[in-house]
Amino acid sequence: MRLRKVLAAAASFACIAAPASVAAKTPVKHHHKAVVRHHVPGPSGVSIAMDEVRVVTFQRPIATVFVGNPTIADATVIDQYHAFLLGKTFGTTNLIALGPQSQTVSNEQITVVNRGGGLVTLNKGAAQFSYACTRSHCDASPLPGDQTQYFNDVNGSVNSHQDQAVKSANVAAAQH
Repeated sequence: MRLRKVLAAAASFACIAAPASVAAKTPVKHHHKAVVRHHVPGPSGVSIAMDEVRVVTFQRPIATVFVGNPTIADATVIDQYHAFLLGKTFGTTNLIALGPQSQTVSNEQITVVNRGGGLVTLNKGAAQFSYACTRSHCDASPLPGDQTQYFNDVNGSVNSHQDQAVKSANVAAAQH
């Protein structure tokens, strides 16, 4: 019960403090930029909410798109100037788009955010546990440095959830 109260208080503080800290940061300028329509404001790069998809528009033709950590986000090329970006779980990674001759067209930081929430870190002795919180509740959101078993259990659950979604989509597609 006490943990729940600590997390609720921390979530309230994170929600109140987050808008001021985000507004105070100046976006980092990159040489090659991707243009994102209807993106969620963030500190720099491309921000997207979990379980949402956005269209990324590139200024030069692309042939391939890579995401540094496909557990956090995924990208699919639509045509030579556009790709879909899917926020899969909270965190930060990067997206690199390569042109037809394998030249770098874009290298962007991707941040998958929790709408209306903040990140809370709970320290219990030497063990660290990270949570993504809204005003009403907190979800486990492990980061490198968190307790190993917690990190592995939560990431295993996320991977299982994604595998089930893919299987369901394949079954639905086979029925049509």
